[in-house]
This record gives sequence, C-alpha cells and structure tokens, in this order.
Amino acid sequence: MTVTRRSLLAVLAVGAVGTLAGCTTSGGPDASTAPPAPIRTRPRPSAPPPPHPLEPPPAAPAPAPAPAQVAARHANTRAGAWGTSLPGIRSSLHVPFEPDGRPRVAWTFDACGGSGGDGVDHALLDGLRGAGVPATLFLNARWVERHPALTSELAAEPLFVLANHGTRHLPLSVDGADAYGIRGTTSVDEAVAEVWGNHELLAGVTGAPPRYFRSGTAHYDDVSVQIVHDLGELPIGFTVNGDGGATYDAATVHAEFMSAGPGDIVIAHLNQPGSGTAQGAIRAATDLRAHGVSLVHLDL
Repeated sequence: MTVTRRSLLAVLAVGAVGTLAGCTTSGGPDASTAPPAPIRTRPRPSAPPPPHPLEPPPAAPAPAPAPAQVAARHANTRAGAWGTSLPGIRSSLHVPFEPDGRPRVAWTFDACGGSGGDGVDHALLDGLRGAGVPATLFLNARWVERHPALTSELAAEPLFVLANHGTRHLPLSVDGADAYGIRGTTSVDEAVAEVWGNHELLAGVTGAPPRYFRSGTAHYDDVSVQIVHDLGELPIGFTVNGDGGATYDAATVHAEFMSAGPGDIVIAHLNQPGSGTAQGAIRAATDLRAHGVSLVHLDL
C-alpha cells in the first residue's frame, strides 16, 4: 500500500462511527480497543410526508453469477475508498415512514462467532419474541457452525430474517485494509470467499440464500461493496450504534436505541449475554412504540 493510499484511507476513516470490531468481550482476539462512538452517519428526515401508499422497494437482486466469475470481473480493480458508509451500502430504510406518518426503524443484531463471540443472548431473543419485535440477525459462519439447531429455529421464526455476517468476520477489502486492528481480506478472491462461504452455509441451513450482508466491523472498500452486490446480496450499514460492540450498560443501550429516527438502522449484538443489550433494547421497544415508532424488518 502506498503512502498516498494510506493517506486516503485515513481521511475516509475519520467519518466511520461505532465500535464494531468484534462483538466480543475483552480478551478475545476479535475484541475492539477503540472507544465506543455511537451517533448517526446521516441526517434524518425532519417530518413525515402526507399519508400516501407505500412506494414499492427496489427490485430484488438478479440471480448472482458464479463466485469465480465475480472474482475474475474484479481481478485487476484497485480500491479507492474505505469506511462504513460508502455508495452502495444501505445505511437507511428505503421507506422511512409508514403511510400514516409513523417513523419506521429497523433493528439488526450481529453474532460474530469465534473466540469470545460464540455466546447466545437468550434473554434478548426471548425478549424480542415476547415483544413481537421484528429483527434482522446477521450471523457469522463460526456462530452458525456452533449453533446449527438454533440457527434453524431462528430461520423458522417469522419475526426474524437471517443475514450474512461473513465467513471469518473480517473487514471486507481487496488489499488487507484494517479496522480496529483487524486486518481485512487481502485480495479479490478472499473477499469473494468471505461473502460466499457463509452465503452457502446459511442457504444450506435455512433453505434460502441470504439477501443481506454486513462485513466484520461493518467496514468495506468500494471494490468489495460491488463484489457483495455482484454476489446477489445487499451490503448493510447502520445509522445508530445501539450497544457499542456489546460494551454499553443497559441505560446507555436504551438511550441509543431511543435516539433512532425515521429510516434509521440500529446495529447491536446477540452473542454477548453478559452485556446490557437485552435489558436496554427490550425496554426501548416498549418506549419507542409508545412514541409512535414502527419497528420493521429491513426493506430491499
């Protein structure tokens, strides 16, 4: 990597937010040492439009080409941008308001797997079910392999949509760019494998290919964003960091979830049962609905 490239990445990384390095507690090799930094990455709409029928979402992606074809297509392409919010990453909902004017917010939860990241926050999952909260669950291959029966159970739950959180939980890069000290995939072939390995695993466990992808740490370069699209999945970012990589206490989690506004996507974690995520999030579900917020799945 040249000095010019490093300088470019450093400037672009200034805008990245959140502690997303690993969904682990301290001591694990995936753990982040970066300080929590929540808050949103885009302006939110200030007021709902007049009631109107829902606009149709964009068409679902076309069938993906073979991974080898995707790798060949990008073999000689160099990355030019790096971060958590790039063109092609969906970081907000396509439809931010319900027809009656209520703001729509999507909750997403990551399960990163690996050392220190294979846990299950049953209190969170049970709380989401009990409160009837729809959520998109981004599962890493290592977590799925550790919990195949639970993965199948979650896939059968109408409240939940299962999504791809990568094969090894790496930042998605074609030249080894890193985030929070975690080195990303180092080539086009590795980037394709990071997406496709877990794509096939989830499809085999659930019977349907995943529609959404979020990289480990939620960092991508611009080439990798296009690779995800070419493989038939939609890269998902976030606008609200709900639990700071499962490091926040319940009161802080509640406050961050409550900060979500029209069209926001909240990121949090389902694999750290000792965190404040479950208590803070489930309390926020009741309070947000009392304020007229509609909790929804991601839309294509």
